[in-house]
Amino acid sequence: MTPRTASLPHPRLPSSGGSPVVGTVTRGTTNPNRLRRMDRWIAAVHGAELRRAADPVAVDLGYGAAPWTAVELLHRLRTAAPRARVVGVEIEPARVAAARPYERDGLAFRHGGFEVPVSGRPLLVRAANVLRQYDETEVAAVWRRLCARLAPADPATGSRGGLLVEGTCDEIGRRHVWVALGPEGPRTVTFATRLGSLQRPSDLAERLPKALIHRNVPGEPVHAFLRDFDRAWAAAAPYAAYGARQRWIRTVRDLAAHWPVTDGPARWRQGEVTVRWEALAPRG
Repeated sequence: MTPRTASLPHPRLPSSGGSPVVGTVTRGTTNPNRLRRMDRWIAAVHGAELRRAADPVAVDLGYGAAPWTAVELLHRLRTAAPRARVVGVEIEPARVAAARPYERDGLAFRHGGFEVPVSGRPLLVRAANVLRQYDETEVAAVWRRLCARLAPADPATGSRGGLLVEGTCDEIGRRHVWVALGPEGPRTVTFATRLGSLQRPSDLAERLPKALIHRNVPGEPVHAFLRDFDRAWAAAAPYAAYGARQRWIRTVRDLAAHWPVTDGPARWRQGEVTVRWEALAPRG
């Protein structure tokens, strides 16, 4: 189930290439190392797809007023896929001009928006803190447009195709929630946090992506999930004596008895848990 559909924001002026630029200018706030949790998850989960691709192109969509996140994405992806390339895409031309001095082998910057102005079909589109400033009713149409730009699945090789990772984090990247989507649509939701900063799992609610943040109310699946997460966290309190990581692992292990958790202890140790999208998708 996807959120309510709506038309995309009106195109802005044509880009330098002549194609209409789709979207609106965001605040552009960014900080170095802000997206480290998302990047590491992408490298771990999607690295195999990037390695076997003939041209593993990743897009940092809406990187903001400074190019740090695109520079860091290239570094982290290349730990898993040495041939990966990153294209930073921004809708504000001045931000693109400011980023150009940082271009190097494997890293380029382009003016554009949700039309994703790169040749071919990228293996990855990362859109962090972009849809936060849009209306919930616009999310489904943006997702469809971006998923249509992803590299398609190839059953002959076992490839699931490209990946869209869309989510929100706090200003210094301690708390982050994102949705992963393939060419077919949404797949999973991941909650990631610096465990030492966490009072309870529901603290992550304020970082839910736009598709879910207004659905954290009684009667909605994401509200029930966070309620159960807090209860499992409370029940795991004795494990706090061994550290926040052990308490988190025990919490997620108990949570997985009732919710479709898709990952295992190797990711839980990082302060993460990933759940199937269908279990948290909005009702109605």
